[in-house]
Amino acid sequence: MTESTLFTRRRLLTLAAGVPVALAFDSAAGEGSPSPDTRSDPPSDPQGESDMLTRNIPSSGEALPMIGVGTYRGFDVEPGSDAYKFLPEVLNELFRAGGTVIDSSPMYGRAEQTTGELLSIHRPRAPAFLATKVWTRGREEGIAQMEDSFRLLQTDRIDLMQIHNLLDWKTHLPTLREWKQQGRIRYIGITHYTSSAYDEVEAALKAESFDFLQINYALDDRAVESRLLPLCRERGVAVICNRPFGGGGLLGRLRGTPLPGWAGEVQARSWPQLALKFLISHPAVTCAIPGTGNPKYMKENAGAAMGPLLTDAQRQQLIALVG
Repeated sequence: MTESTLFTRRRLLTLAAGVPVALAFDSAAGEGSPSPDTRSDPPSDPQGESDMLTRNIPSSGEALPMIGVGTYRGFDVEPGSDAYKFLPEVLNELFRAGGTVIDSSPMYGRAEQTTGELLSIHRPRAPAFLATKVWTRGREEGIAQMEDSFRLLQTDRIDLMQIHNLLDWKTHLPTLREWKQQGRIRYIGITHYTSSAYDEVEAALKAESFDFLQINYALDDRAVESRLLPLCRERGVAVICNRPFGGGGLLGRLRGTPLPGWAGEVQARSWPQLALKFLISHPAVTCAIPGTGNPKYMKENAGAAMGPLLTDAQRQQLIALVG
């Protein structure tokens, strides 16, 4: 145990505002209001735990749970804040459901540090699949930024290192390949979040071998379906969906609309679950990472990867519904 880890745990003990380290992520979140979200509270969910659907990573065959959590905004909070005290239970709900994927970035403010703090106090050891990013120019600058991510995440191995928005990707790729060979990282990926970059993303996927692509995909944002998803299947690239609710507007548009009559047959009890199930039902998609700092929404999101996936006919019905 390092001195920095000890300091972090002492700091959490004094700053966690009523969330003692001793809870080890086992108790429910404390009183108060969780992080704001556009959704109303989801219904209680009686579904079984730890039975999340998985899909194999094409480059390795490793099974990856199909719903994870993104840390943008929700984890960029200070110890002692009202929002921070709900985060242990967010991770509790993820792990309890059988999820493992936690996606972060140096660009997300304090999110990497928060993630590292929370995982350092998890008992038993958290089954996390840690993904983060490099987003800077220059070889040495990239190395420095990634080394900082190892420090903040309090780990000596990162599962997935992604070149964010393809920034200087040809410079960073040799470093990532070297680190993968050394075992410091397990997978290499690239990311983007806008359709204006799809030509560049496609060119990179055709030019080099990557394990993962993280890209924007939602029920109302399906441009990735035409070329990139088929290309990923062809090239054996796993796909992580970011912005799975279309930036938030999708759920607002669906609020008050009755669920399809067949929703119960696929164990979907809300529009967020159906919106996520739409994504992971695509055969090219490996995982979706909705961001939240709210334990209730984490549990609801994880429920999307329980029960049957959607048929092509059901997916087409949802597409027609959102127009």
